Amino acid sequence: MTHPETPTPEQLVDAKRALRALATERRRQLALEVGPEAAGIAAAQHFLGACKPKPGTAISGYWPLEGEFDPRPLMQRLVERGCPIGLPVVIGRDQPLQFRDWRPGIALVPGPFRVPTPPPDAALVEPRILLVPMLAFDREGYRLGYGGGFYDRTLERLRARGGALAVGTAFDGQEVNHVPHADFDQPLDWIVTERRALRVGAN
Repeated sequence: MTHPETPTPEQLVDAKRALRALATERRRQLALEVGPEAAGIAAAQHFLGACKPKPGTAISGYWPLEGEFDPRPLMQRLVERGCPIGLPVVIGRDQPLQFRDWRPGIALVPGPFRVPTPPPDAALVEPRILLVPMLAFDREGYRLGYGGGFYDRTLERLRARGGALAVGTAFDGQEVNHVPHADFDQPLDWIVTERRALRVGAN
């Protein structure tokens, strides 16, 4: 596979910005065509068939915003299997994410960026597996996020502590040939869509 030359920081920002605009519109179309809930139900089957987390394994999910891939069917199945689930909370700029305990039926409160989160008194969870939202992904496991770098910092910290498995969740049509990335961008280990579970690096 031919790789482009290493871009300058300015070129990388511009390339990500351009792809982010295209990928946002593409995801919006896929949400209308496929349906986030139906895709989430199908993806749950693929994830559980491929990753098989043991009961007690802490896992982070996320509460989907409009147009985002919906991981809640999988989160429900994981709770039924005895896996603690945490939802991400932004605690500050340039800081790793914090994860608060989530259970079905818990009342969520508005968090930063208007993202629903468990209340501040919820117990903290340190996930071993992270379900990661994204705008686009490539076969090398690189993802295009929203530009805040929160998941990259979080994965870097968790992996330094002894490991964490990053599972990108997306519509299958969000795959692109190449996601611009730098050394600090943390790659995914798995990509799960409504059609498949793809282990990064596997043939």
